[in-house]
Amino acid sequence: MYNLEINIIREIISRLIELAGQLPLPVAGVGGGIEAQETVNIVSTLEFTLIFIAGIGAIFGLGLAFAAKRFSVQMDPRVEQVRDVLAGAQCGACGYAGCQQYAEAVVANAEVKPSLCAPAGKHAAEIISAITGKQAVAMEPVYSRIMCQGDCKKSIKKFKYEGVRDCRAAVLAGGGDKSCAYGCLGYGTCASVCPFDALHMNESDLPVVDIKKCTGCRKCAEACPKKVIEILPGSKAVLVACHSKDKGAATRKNCQTGCIACGMCVKVCPFEAPSIENNLSKINLDKCRICGLCATKCPTHAIVDLLLPNRGKAVITQSKCIGCNMCMKVCPVNAASGELKKPHAIDAERCIGCGICTAKCPKQAIDGTFNAQDVFEKAALKKQSA
Repeated sequence: MYNLEINIIREIISRLIELAGQLPLPVAGVGGGIEAQETVNIVSTLEFTLIFIAGIGAIFGLGLAFAAKRFSVQMDPRVEQVRDVLAGAQCGACGYAGCQQYAEAVVANAEVKPSLCAPAGKHAAEIISAITGKQAVAMEPVYSRIMCQGDCKKSIKKFKYEGVRDCRAAVLAGGGDKSCAYGCLGYGTCASVCPFDALHMNESDLPVVDIKKCTGCRKCAEACPKKVIEILPGSKAVLVACHSKDKGAATRKNCQTGCIACGMCVKVCPFEAPSIENNLSKINLDKCRICGLCATKCPTHAIVDLLLPNRGKAVITQSKCIGCNMCMKVCPVNAASGELKKPHAIDAERCIGCGICTAKCPKQAIDGTFNAQDVFEKAALKKQSA
């Protein structure tokens, strides 16, 4: 088939050369004469031009057709099937440049999970699993977390900025107008780049995340010049919402809610999750059990508990309780009370829902406190229903 196409191209070229050879050539030079015509045959000129253009077009067309067949790459039909299932948002939440790249990867690579498209949801993951023959594994949703609370009411500005209302533009003016060099500038760049309308600026010029819409695509985190946005699992809901590495005195001067590295969180945490590094408290998310005790003790409220006000309260099942006093010993707010070897009780007004008593109870007689798995499931349901 390729030989036939080449022969056709050769025939066209030879025909064009033959036509060109039949044209009269003018004679010019020393001693030579030039024969000029008073009239020009427009019809023959147009015919030759059209034949020449058509010939050139045919040559290039056949050449492109030959190259397309010769160098074509066979595409797995499953890639197109997966591509049709994806959300098509081109958000990059899956870790790939776009939906097409993820579709190719999930089909070709056995290690790529079929549930990475967060906007498409659980139903799409199940369909992709059926197409690729992989097992559908539930992925914990991730969200954008704003690691700063220094809004216009709680932080101090070092000058008045009157330029373009964009954080990337504002940071060019001496690093921004806030006294804290690490704080959110509050000009809404993150909200403007969010493809899912999941970020909005509140009345105090601080971004607020709508977890029903957020997919964790990381576009806001990449656009933020101060890097105060982190993408974290939904179940990790107790966080140090501050990035300041200034010493405590300087932080307190610049912001009312900044971390002053006092170490209170380190002292009260029963799981040894917080630590002080570079004048800033840092919580080890692998150790953290989301009890929220550090948030209640933080003097500047730099640690936020995103589960509030919906934390569950501890409830003792009287028939199971043996009155061992363990809940009374471990409760950080003295919410448990009772006599030895008699059923105990929990004061709901004092209880902070930390879950420590639930974990320590030898008879598993305490229910209703916070469970990280419950938060994950509720967050996933919210996203599916959105």
